[in-house]
Amino acid sequence: MNPSKSGVAILGIFVADLAFRSGRMPAVGETIIGSGFAMGPGGKGSNQAVAAARAGAPVRFISTIGADSFGDIAMATWSREGIETHVGRSTTEPTGAAFIYVNDSNGENAIIVVPGAAGTISVSDVEAAADAIRGSSVFVTQLEQPTDAAQRGLEIARAAQVITIFNPAPAEPFPDAIYGLTDYITPNESEAAALTGIPVATVDDARRAGDALLKKGVGTALITLGEKGALFHTREQSLLVPAFNAGPVVETAGAGDAFNGGFAAALARGMDPISATRFGCAVAGISVTRHGTAPAMPTLPEVEALLARS
Repeated sequence: MNPSKSGVAILGIFVADLAFRSGRMPAVGETIIGSGFAMGPGGKGSNQAVAAARAGAPVRFISTIGADSFGDIAMATWSREGIETHVGRSTTEPTGAAFIYVNDSNGENAIIVVPGAAGTISVSDVEAAADAIRGSSVFVTQLEQPTDAAQRGLEIARAAQVITIFNPAPAEPFPDAIYGLTDYITPNESEAAALTGIPVATVDDARRAGDALLKKGVGTALITLGEKGALFHTREQSLLVPAFNAGPVVETAGAGDAFNGGFAAALARGMDPISATRFGCAVAGISVTRHGTAPAMPTLPEVEALLARS
């Protein structure tokens, strides 16, 4: 790892999470009574930034938000977590929001995201934050902001020999060139299936999907498999890293973000990739025992305690 670089740079979006809890989703035209509601900070990129910061890494976050009350929540969140911001504020577009349905019996979720101002993030916005990317050990991005912005971030990172993590979520079409810019691609089962056309129901299925992703040009396919853990798959090895049982599951909405943020932080702190995968699984394992997305992210001492007793 280059000693002149440190921490994690993340390009992504912030949205205000509006989480509704009930026993089931209503049918079209139906109204049901829910069991709970909460509003808090969310958005894949922002959640990953919070996870990485709480896991002990210096974090730089690149995004755009609106000049409104949701945007104020975003700025307060990042300030509280010690996250360095490279964030524009739009006077014409609102800060995004997400509807999150949470099943109150098993914690499973369904989500609708409206990126708002973050949907306007441009290549020039990313280039304006290029020094933040170049100065980091690890760069992370996803697909909630425009794809061309994500690709430019990966290009800048690759040219600067920064480790790249691409979380292809949500599973939207993107240029094939992105595969070749990616050291670690981190889809879940459904995203891996969408990218490869291979249904992923078992670990062997995930290995086949991983092979397909390697052929597309990624360095490592790191496929998250929920309660099974995460498959670390390269041309040389294929290892299932088990999930951690940190307690009863109450909400899974931020688990993938917890894993990605934790994995990135661990790499930035000098862990080898397998140990970093195990660390990311521990971060995710704790997060699902708590309500919310960003608020559910554990601290470094909590993660280290879980690793020590497991």
